Amino acid sequence: MLDWSHIYASRSSRMGASEIRELLKLLDQPDMISFAGGIPDPALFPTDVFEKAYRELFTSPAGHAALQYSVSEGYAPLREWIAGQMAEIGITCGIENIMITSGSQQALDYLGKLFISPGDTILAGWPTYLGALQAYNAYEPLYDRLEPYSNRSASDYRDAAKANGGAVKFAYALPDFANPTGETMDRTARERVLDLAGELDVAVIEDAAYQSLRYDGEAIPPILALDIERSGGIEQSRTIYCGSFSKTLSPGLRLGWVVAASPVISRLVLIKQASDLNSSTVNQMIMNSVARSAFADQVAKIKTAYQARRDAMLASLEKHMPAGVTWSRPEGGMFIWLRLPEGLDGGALLKRAVAEEKVAFVPGKAFFADGSGANTLRLSFSCSSPEKIETGISRLGKLFASALQPA
Repeated sequence: MLDWSHIYASRSSRMGASEIRELLKLLDQPDMISFAGGIPDPALFPTDVFEKAYRELFTSPAGHAALQYSVSEGYAPLREWIAGQMAEIGITCGIENIMITSGSQQALDYLGKLFISPGDTILAGWPTYLGALQAYNAYEPLYDRLEPYSNRSASDYRDAAKANGGAVKFAYALPDFANPTGETMDRTARERVLDLAGELDVAVIEDAAYQSLRYDGEAIPPILALDIERSGGIEQSRTIYCGSFSKTLSPGLRLGWVVAASPVISRLVLIKQASDLNSSTVNQMIMNSVARSAFADQVAKIKTAYQARRDAMLASLEKHMPAGVTWSRPEGGMFIWLRLPEGLDGGALLKRAVAEEKVAFVPGKAFFADGSGANTLRLSFSCSSPEKIETGISRLGKLFASALQPA
């Protein structure tokens, strides 16, 4: 067999399999309680609304256009609907500021391609979204900690990047119910990110995949909304907002969007033209129909369900976790982040949890750009009933307690 390794580009060595994608295979085991995949519950999808939309589309003259190529920017009526939604959360923009992507994951990849040269530095959370690390790693960056609550100066970040042979290019933030921690940045932290980006003269990438899933607490304006308020308009802003339908209506249609100043959108359109020409036309037309008829009701439905599951998991953690284990208390989203006592390893415990207790989770190490965080893990509550959550957390509590016992 041909040895391909010497032919691959050097950047391919930075590409690794997603631990989460691998763990999703465990969902096929009927006796496994999985808190691993950060995915929506398929039982909550509005399948009847999608069925009606497809039927109406393909019994109308527009059905022919749905099977054709389309413009790279995306289906105009869908972009108009998104612009209306953005206005409701303080982001005033036109469709010229919006591009449709094949999921927000594609947006992250395109933005990495647009901004990162080998050796440049990305400011990111510690931990941060694994999918972002995978998207950006192909472009050979370095990472530094985005610490909006610290007193680190812009010159400190700039000097560290220069010492490593590159420049800071952007700050990547998940301000609402972050994956993996479930934590939310308060307004002061969001303002601080903008201050820092302004001093460094770099972009801010706002990953807002979970923005609609707030269960309690006061809503905080998106970073882009704060940026527009400061700068006087989206064309003067430096923040790039990445949205998604995957956590609200359906991940299967693979549709997300980017909102940014028009020069950035124009560049992203060129990347899309060289990549996949346009996101699926039929999917965009269907999503436009479903979003206009069912988005508000669907979001209300899933928020009720996910809030009950979050509450059940928090109650079970209080009941079953041994002393020394701590966890986040998210106001929304799909995740709770656990920190185990030093010396315990999430990866080793996962093997035991699967083999002995039939419970799966994601070890936290994968979410750290430097491979630290061995004593952390992520739990997702989105796809488990309160009864399964109680059973699964009880089993994990017993396992963690046994691991803490002296040998």
